Amino acid sequence: MWVSTTGGKVVAWAAVAFFVGIAVPAKAQTLDQALSAAYRNNPTLNSQRAATRATDEYVPIALAGYRPQVFGSAYVGAQWAETRLDSGYAALQGSSSLTVAKTYPTGVGITISQTIYNGLRTANSVRSAESQVRGQRELLRNTEQLVLLDAATAYMNVLQNAALVELQKQNLEALREELRAARDRFSVGEITRTDVAQAEASVANAQSELALAESNLNTANAVFYQVIGLRPTKLSPGRPIDRLLPKSEKLAVDSGLTRHPAVKSAEFAVDAGLSNVKVAEAALSPTLTLNGSASSDYNSSLSVSRQTAASATLNLSVPIYQGGSEYATIRQAKETLGQLRIEVDVNREQVRANVVQYWGALEAAKAAIESAQAAVAANEIALRGVREEWRVGQRTTLDVLNAQTALFNARASLVIAQRDRVVASYAVLSASGHLSAVTLGLKVPVYNPQIHYEQVRDAWIGVRTPGGQ
Repeated sequence: MWVSTTGGKVVAWAAVAFFVGIAVPAKAQTLDQALSAAYRNNPTLNSQRAATRATDEYVPIALAGYRPQVFGSAYVGAQWAETRLDSGYAALQGSSSLTVAKTYPTGVGITISQTIYNGLRTANSVRSAESQVRGQRELLRNTEQLVLLDAATAYMNVLQNAALVELQKQNLEALREELRAARDRFSVGEITRTDVAQAEASVANAQSELALAESNLNTANAVFYQVIGLRPTKLSPGRPIDRLLPKSEKLAVDSGLTRHPAVKSAEFAVDAGLSNVKVAEAALSPTLTLNGSASSDYNSSLSVSRQTAASATLNLSVPIYQGGSEYATIRQAKETLGQLRIEVDVNREQVRANVVQYWGALEAAKAAIESAQAAVAANEIALRGVREEWRVGQRTTLDVLNAQTALFNARASLVIAQRDRVVASYAVLSASGHLSAVTLGLKVPVYNPQIHYEQVRDAWIGVRTPGGQ
């Protein structure tokens, strides 16, 4: 049993399984194990990791603007030429001189181009790419938060629905006992047929509710497998993580506004947008390039067996008018930047709303547990009293059935409140931007996106991916 102190009152926290009499096996799946499995196996999280690795490649793509471009060329062919000369006596006789020339020219060449100045387009492209990488890492962190929250929710949903199924079974058995007792008393004339019919209706309704509870459990099991990648078997009790939460709602809000990955990602998007404006403006700047070439040609004519040439030029290109598209691109980039700045405020307000919502849900769940515990204790006493009074004829069968239903509803409310208590604690941690495998202390290798970034950032050549890290 887990015990916490809230508002000066000691609130007993018992797992869902204990409230319905289910013994927890020695080797059971724990919530931490389920979260670790989701961290490793969840396809949404693994897809976002792949997207992060793909985004890393924007940096070497941008850095390529600092590097030379080298092209090689080669050719081989055949030339045929026929020359006819008509002159002198040969012309008078109607004859001419015919010369046929065949050559097989070949050649190789290489060209090198190095950009020296392009209006700082390359430098700003690199800054934009690096901002995109940082923003994508925050998106990965946000996805990790959502997946872990979904995993905790799926785990607690299975526990809750399994407990509700067990409660429904116990309630059905209790109602069947009431029905048997009612029939026995009816057979000796102590109660009427109406009492028996009321008991039968309660049993039928309980059977229907049990079928619905079993259906809900099957759905929860399917979601568990979808999110976590494992079949739920012998789940141990889940516990809230209050020790990891901010001390107050205000601290949670402040933390979310400054550290939540959705906010950080939006801020990095603004940085990338600002660099993209400068990249677009570089289209109006002159471009200075250094070009070099060398070539060797063979058998280009009958009189030339080899010809070698080399050149080096410094080229300056000044844009005067390019149709106007470059101006439209600049305006578009500026409007996009304005949109990205607004998105930062949108994300901050969403984070604020989520923290307030989940903090309120957490406080409500704590109060609901206290109320449900008191209701369970009171309804147990009431049911025992009503049954005793029914046996001596002071209560009707309907009174007993109502008392049994009230006890079942109180126990179900307690189960639901316990589930909400755990899920809300994870939701608050997520909304404040702190839910992660590291924060939870999960025993799992932590994915580090910096490793892949360093592997590809300065790579000049190569098409093999570095091991998927």
